[in-house]
Amino acid sequence: MDLTNLFSKFSGLTVMALVGESGTGKSFKSKLLAQKYGIDAIIDDGLLIQNDKILGGRSAKTEKTYMGAVRIALFDDKDHRDEVAKAIKKNKVKKLLLLGTSEKMVTKIATRLQVPTPSKIIHIEDIATREEIDKAIRSRQVEGKHVIPVPAIEIQRNYSQIFYDSIKVFFSKPAMLFGKKKNAKTFEKSVVTPEFSKKGRVSISEAALTQMTMHCVLDFDPKIRIKKFSIKTNARGYRLVITIDVPFGKQLTGEIYKLQSYIVDNIEKYTGILIEEVSIVIDKISGVPGKSETAIKY
Repeated sequence: MDLTNLFSKFSGLTVMALVGESGTGKSFKSKLLAQKYGIDAIIDDGLLIQNDKILGGRSAKTEKTYMGAVRIALFDDKDHRDEVAKAIKKNKVKKLLLLGTSEKMVTKIATRLQVPTPSKIIHIEDIATREEIDKAIRSRQVEGKHVIPVPAIEIQRNYSQIFYDSIKVFFSKPAMLFGKKKNAKTFEKSVVTPEFSKKGRVSISEAALTQMTMHCVLDFDPKIRIKKFSIKTNARGYRLVITIDVPFGKQLTGEIYKLQSYIVDNIEKYTGILIEEVSIVIDKISGVPGKSETAIKY
């Protein structure tokens, strides 16, 4: 039995996750999902929510920058994650739903909150139609609107500066979720407009990002040579693909992981942009006795 299962057995805590890209309506759908599975608490953008109340944490929606919001959502601050972890235990949460933009993100949140990794991961496409997802994306991109799955009174009490409106979702007949009938119920959710949403996302030119990445690699190890560099972008951030030559004798796995972290940490620190992924391809290990070029991808 691994440590995660051992923790689950003794704590009695079951963890599930809802995954989907930013702005696709996860917060809006989370209450229906919680009702279906009898989930009593939700982790959403840095907050612990139970029975329509905020029990702990702080909302990423209050941050002034997109990068700051990401750090809050990932529980990057030790005091923040310790507060929420204690609240989970204090309130005897038995079933917990984590919301995140990727499976990697919800796994990281679980690790930082010291709870089991999700036993079941559901994707937003499994519980929302394409039309619903597209509508949520338009609301996010055009109007900068975000949803927090608690009643307006909770947001007005704690985060009045970002409160915009409330939505009441009432099912006059049994609601359908995953093809199964659920009892009729009214849910209230709050609509907020974060500061970072009003200001837009920080962007950087490819030339500047290339220059910064090359500087990071050179600063990390002057013997590493960059042969090729490409940048991909999406709604969440930037993905970098770097092809390099490394000298023989370097402990590849450990050093390359350190290089990836060094690049991400420095670029995010000095620019405020989000580096979602750094892929490193080793095209050649120079000076290998009696061996030709070797290609390795991380």
